[in-house]
Amino acid sequence: MAIDFVALHEPLAEWVHEQTAANSAEYVTITAFGELHGLNEQQSFRLLLTCKNWGLLDDHYATMDDPAANLTPRGLQWVQERQGRRADPRARSAAARKGLLTWLWTQKEKGVGFPYADGVLQSPLSLFEGDRLTPGEVDRAAAYLLSKELITGNKSGQLEGPARAEITAKGQDCVEHFEGDVSAYERRNSSGNTTFNIGENTGNIAANSRDFTMNATTNKDGIDPAAVVMLARALRQAVPALELPEDDVLEFTQLATRLESEAANGSPDPGRLQRWGGSIVGILNSPVVSGALGSVLAAYTGTVLPGLPPA
Repeated sequence: MAIDFVALHEPLAEWVHEQTAANSAEYVTITAFGELHGLNEQQSFRLLLTCKNWGLLDDHYATMDDPAANLTPRGLQWVQERQGRRADPRARSAAARKGLLTWLWTQKEKGVGFPYADGVLQSPLSLFEGDRLTPGEVDRAAAYLLSKELITGNKSGQLEGPARAEITAKGQDCVEHFEGDVSAYERRNSSGNTTFNIGENTGNIAANSRDFTMNATTNKDGIDPAAVVMLARALRQAVPALELPEDDVLEFTQLATRLESEAANGSPDPGRLQRWGGSIVGILNSPVVSGALGSVLAAYTGTVLPGLPPA
């Protein structure tokens, strides 16, 4: 089974922070963390290398048979900032709304009518920055979505929102076209467009046909989440044409998925988007990628995520 190193690097960084703080040590072996997640020694070293590449951890104390890690200053800052976001009630509210709405969309797709709204707590969609949302937060999210006519249902008991709910047509549009981001859905008529013309394209991003046009919504005030979502999808669609090695295919796809998920969050972290975007540009600029498509995608990534190393 393929290991999702992208998914595990954040829990590992926090785990190292907890372990070193508790023991007042400079480093800690990550073998126990690896075993907890079913990793062998080689995979633990690979996970450590992933965190090292992103600047969160270092391996100054690692040996050939001991994958030991220490937090970098950047890693310590990242953990502290993540803990701050996790405690931000506004960010948690946005995450609860998005998670509940997306979960209700999946339930409708499965043919489940009016499920209990708190059923989302059994889903990864109720996780925010690695922390499970509370029943109260889900209830308030349900009340908000009901007021926006994105879901329907009847209130009961002491709850603020409906105990059982179902997504509406408006809610489906929000999920299918705006990744469940209610704020983006409500801003849908207020943004501008920029057109990127990419020649020699085929398929969804058309790698071998001509005169392909890619439209991205941009925002002069900074990174536009909608543009990042489109970028992530284009990157995933390009994977077959890039002819990456198997390990790089997995990492590249995971990075693109993380970009999309973070950008679709109600309050995406620019630092995280920059970090993952930089890793993607690094792969696109590596010797394993040949042809013009990799250069075009690297340049496009730098346009959507300004400040990355040049393609």
